Amino acid sequence: MLCKYKNNIHLCMFIVLLFQLFSRTAAQSCARSCGEKFNSCSCHATCESLKDCCADYKLFCLDIQPHSGSLLGGTDFKILNATFDQSINLTCRFHSEILTEGYVDESGVGHCITPLLYESGWIPFEVSTDGVNYYRSGRWLSVHHSKLSPFYKIIFDNATKWQYYGTPNVSGDLKMIWIPSLIKAERVNIELWGYNETGEAYSANWEAEWKYLYTVGRDVPNSGVFSFTPQIAEHSYSLWDLGSMRVSPSTKPDGARDVNSLWSGAHAIAWHLEEAFRKDSAGWALEKCINWDKEEKAMPNFLTEITDCPCTLAQARADTGRFHTDYGCDIEAGSFCIYHPGAVHCVRAIQGSPEYGAGQQCCYDSTGAQVLTGDSIGGSTPDRGHDWGEPPYKKPPRVPGFSHWKYDVISFYYCCLWSDNCKYYFTHRPSSDCRTYRPPRAAAVLGDPHFMTFDGVTFTFNGKGEYSLVHSSDYELSVQGRTEPMKFENGTVAMATRLSSVALREKDSDVIEVRLRDQVDELQVLMNQQVLPFSEQKWIDLKGVFVFSPKPTDVTVMFPSGTGVEVRAGGGVMTLTVLLPHDLQNHTQGLLGTMNDEPEDDFTSSNGLIIPLNSSARDIFIYCAGWAITNESSLFTYDSTHLLNEYYYAPKHDPSFIPNFSVTEDPEDPLLEPTLNLCVGEGASFCKYDALSMRSLEQGNATLLAYRSHTSTKKALEPVQSCGWLSPPNHGQKEGTLYLEGATVTFSCNSGYRLYGSQERTCQDDGRWSGQDTQCVADNTLAIVLGSVGAVLALAVMVIAIVVYTKKQKKESMKHQDDKVTYQQHGSHL
Repeated sequence: MLCKYKNNIHLCMFIVLLFQLFSRTAAQSCARSCGEKFNSCSCHATCESLKDCCADYKLFCLDIQPHSGSLLGGTDFKILNATFDQSINLTCRFHSEILTEGYVDESGVGHCITPLLYESGWIPFEVSTDGVNYYRSGRWLSVHHSKLSPFYKIIFDNATKWQYYGTPNVSGDLKMIWIPSLIKAERVNIELWGYNETGEAYSANWEAEWKYLYTVGRDVPNSGVFSFTPQIAEHSYSLWDLGSMRVSPSTKPDGARDVNSLWSGAHAIAWHLEEAFRKDSAGWALEKCINWDKEEKAMPNFLTEITDCPCTLAQARADTGRFHTDYGCDIEAGSFCIYHPGAVHCVRAIQGSPEYGAGQQCCYDSTGAQVLTGDSIGGSTPDRGHDWGEPPYKKPPRVPGFSHWKYDVISFYYCCLWSDNCKYYFTHRPSSDCRTYRPPRAAAVLGDPHFMTFDGVTFTFNGKGEYSLVHSSDYELSVQGRTEPMKFENGTVAMATRLSSVALREKDSDVIEVRLRDQVDELQVLMNQQVLPFSEQKWIDLKGVFVFSPKPTDVTVMFPSGTGVEVRAGGGVMTLTVLLPHDLQNHTQGLLGTMNDEPEDDFTSSNGLIIPLNSSARDIFIYCAGWAITNESSLFTYDSTHLLNEYYYAPKHDPSFIPNFSVTEDPEDPLLEPTLNLCVGEGASFCKYDALSMRSLEQGNATLLAYRSHTSTKKALEPVQSCGWLSPPNHGQKEGTLYLEGATVTFSCNSGYRLYGSQERTCQDDGRWSGQDTQCVADNTLAIVLGSVGAVLALAVMVIAIVVYTKKQKKESMKHQDDKVTYQQHGSHL
């Protein structure tokens, strides 16, 4: 109303300007602004190290503890660095839509309860103190339940008994244990929940469902132990054959969702089934198996689109961009392979198949050969539901863990564990051999630093700056490296550098950066410029990328293309290995070369010029400097004054840093003799360079070990020819389960049968088996066949004899006629 009058127009303008000023000032708060940077302060994750955080940064950009937990929900986490009044209505909202109750404890600390989710990875959440405005925000790591530490879930005592309960000779009590302090209650309920996926397969109405079934124990002490004797459930519950146990406060209603709770892993819940199962578990399971067989036949065939397995255990363990250890059969953990007898190690394909999100599993025996279902119940099996799920998760068959149980595990119970009908299971889950497998190519950066390209060219580049190591515009892949000067033990700067950080991205994935920490030989991982903690979990699902860090010195990054990047810290330096799938052949450039099996063009500059491989160290230095990145293309984080001054505001390649291009082997140098004794064999030149330039045998030895490790990786990834699986003949056997080049398989027949074809076949270098197909023919059948053949031959001989005799008679008759005609002709001339 005030602004309607002309004489007040100046006052109105003043009010508007004042309001804008207040708005700008208010914008310096981090309320609803986490991740943003302002002129006067920052709400970005880098603000703490740059010391420019807005005053209320910690109040609105939340730290929590713990920061991770099961995707099944129920975790109670604390909000750190903030206090709340106990009278407020604390509400937590996940993914901007899932509401859960929060509370404030007697110390003023706020708590949230995580919801049941159908996905893994970082989940954004917000917190409100009035139930309306959500000014505070953070992130929660939802974890695949089987990858969760045993500390945070219910553990079954005697898991085998739970697995086989109700089958012959398995009965009595079942027992479960948990950590009582994780449930904020003195008394708890023990509940059974069922999991199912309903609707038309691969349609929009295909949905995943968790449902409360019934309470097994009510209002029992929260002692961390509970035992019970399973009772036969009502009929309606017997339709649920897969589920989990849950412990929750007894003050909450039965089946209440998103309350403080602990869950067991998924398991077969036949222990609560009807009497029919207990009377004849094998017959009951066979019926289930046959029904599953019918369902599978009605579903699309996913086998044609899954990736082939590596041919050998060495390949499987080296191909870290595409395969990762299956913790159900891990050679590092003692090879307790319950579901794969005869195997010592299994891996899973990291990425799901393109259309159906299906998974691949590959298992290997103690000789390093792949175990196939055609030879063993412990063979490799593909999965309709990838065990680790497949983005975007949430819907079947992509729900982490549980879709796999629904379509691949419970059916194994029906057909193989509870009945002897594996033929049904392996008809739909046959092992994939390795005939189409193509190992990745490996390149490396190690020492101070030395480069080994994908095509095998080696060189040293000691520039200081930020450079493009691998770039593929076609696959939108970028791997960048930052180098920094090294220092002697006395703190003075050496005229050599080391790789100190690598930054990576593929397409629109999260940006991952791995860098050396101030602590010796420890790595720090950042996601989109924010520190990624591995204190609670070792494997983290992110947008378009997976990151695995089993210990502070090791980080592996995996992209959907199959690209793998391994970073290792040791000896005061960082070692980088990049693994590229064959699809990127002829699609790379950068300091690690053009991957095309032509080493001659590995020194191709960013503008397309090629310098010879025998160029001088100085010329190679100049060439490498040309691969410096720009601030616009940089993926790196600059979260300290040092990084800003040395790399962001400075040239991306420091022209003032001129390294030593060679080292002198001075006979008077006391370090020379031990260096020459140490640095022998492959990698000796790099070892000597680093030991003498850094005046450190430890440095030289670290470089030598890194070089040999890379050489070993390349050897493990050499192509192997496979001829494919050979079946034994009907009524016979085969000896030999190795199907790679040079392997021999021999055949024999059962008593009463004779072998026809090749008794021995060898896998040849062209991928084909020698010899002929082998058959076993019964002796009586043979006699009949031989008798029939003899009769046919005798008949054939008789027919031939008759034909010959007839022709002979005809010929003689014709000759007689000819003689008669000739005689008559001669008589007419007389």
